[in-house]
Amino acid sequence: MRRFVRYSALAALTVVSIPAQAATFNDPTWPCIQRKVPLLSIGQMWSGPILDEDAERQTEDEALEVLAAALSVRRTSLEEAEDLVEEFAKASTEGKDERLSRLFAAVLDRINNDRAQLIRGIGRYAERQSELSDRIGKMNEEIVVLDGKEDKTNDEFDKLEELIDTVEWDTRIFDERQQSLTYVCETPVILEKRAFSLARMMMEKLE
Repeated sequence: MRRFVRYSALAALTVVSIPAQAATFNDPTWPCIQRKVPLLSIGQMWSGPILDEDAERQTEDEALEVLAAALSVRRTSLEEAEDLVEEFAKASTEGKDERLSRLFAAVLDRINNDRAQLIRGIGRYAERQSELSDRIGKMNEEIVVLDGKEDKTNDEFDKLEELIDTVEWDTRIFDERQQSLTYVCETPVILEKRAFSLARMMMEKLE
């Protein structure tokens, strides 16, 4: 039994030797491989009329707002979105370019809000991972000290086994979260690509 404790202690040290990685150009806490882009700018993707900020936000066009809400969510496929934009453009016989610009501004505003929430969530997720990594590291240090001690008491053997079990469990949680993080990190990029796709299909309807 005591040999098992020593072997488990060394194995636990190996298992949790994977640190949380951060990859970004401007935020050392950002955990994703994808570059952190907090806000999408309309000028990056829209070549139609650019409305001033007040004009973008102040509209009583209920149909436009309802359509913007539908276009901004991923459950509306791009094929469906294209049909909706086509119908909107045909119905906008007067001031079509301005209405399309308002529509895209409203869509982008919603996508930016969704991305901002996701990015904040990823930041909190990364913070919890960092805290868990630190906790595992501290427990490993305790394991090294206890495992290297000669003539351990029964209480110390029990403590060592408890630490090993906790490290193994926390490491499993850490690894599962890291796998989930890989998927979560893709979501802001997916929304960014959607914004570009919607911009392109609306610009095709401009005069």
